[in-house]
Amino acid sequence: MPSYDGDAFQPPAPLAKVTLRDLEQRSEVKDVPMLLDTGADVSMVPRRYADLLAIARPADETFQLVGFDGRASEASAVSLEMIFCARSFRGQYLLTEEGWGILGRNVLNLLPILFDGPALAWTLSRSRRA
Repeated sequence: MPSYDGDAFQPPAPLAKVTLRDLEQRSEVKDVPMLLDTGADVSMVPRRYADLLAIARPADETFQLVGFDGRASEASAVSLEMIFCARSFRGQYLLTEEGWGILGRNVLNLLPILFDGPALAWTLSRSRRA
């Protein structure tokens, strides 16, 4: 059962390890830490892991983000494959400077995940729709 991280996050938060894969070269980076954030609209990957894959990204293309506190920022994006819970998610992901990424609702809403806060653990449910 994957657990929550109480070292990097207070209060503890659900964290997953994913694999990122370059769509063209097929090179990959494993064990990329990702915060499971049901409040985030989109998913973001840590720039340092995307840089390890040397994925090309348009220099002039940025996306405007607005945080829960109303602050605006900009982020660039990369196209890649993310392997999470033995499932493949191909698409465009925004980049973050944090040491961990964010799995947002664009991915989480496709999976039956049970968050067990008191046990500080999360699991992939055995739903028929999965």
